[in-house]
Amino acid sequence: MFGLFGKKTDFMTLLQEAKETKNAVVIDVREPDEYMQGHVPGSINIPTSQINAVKYEKDTPLYLYCLSGGRSKMAMGFLEQKGFQNVKNMGAIGQYRGELEK
Repeated sequence: MFGLFGKKTDFMTLLQEAKETKNAVVIDVREPDEYMQGHVPGSINIPTSQINAVKYEKDTPLYLYCLSGGRSKMAMGFLEQKGFQNVKNMGAIGQYRGELEK
């Protein structure tokens, strides 16, 4: 994933940004069974198939991730079409460096 000025923005950088951003929500868009196998601490699970259930304000900072980055990219596009203004695709959980929560 590329950020401003074409610089590569990695999972850990975006996770830190989420932690420092007021009211930010980190969303794991994988299926519940995948989420239960291990997820980023503090993240919530809203599978891509249920992303229309997101009930946050349209300006809430949302940070999405999944297994490879594909589903989170699709979910980001859907949310942007629904009018969400601050959605970021963190990409693949495989890029996470830390203990997973189960």
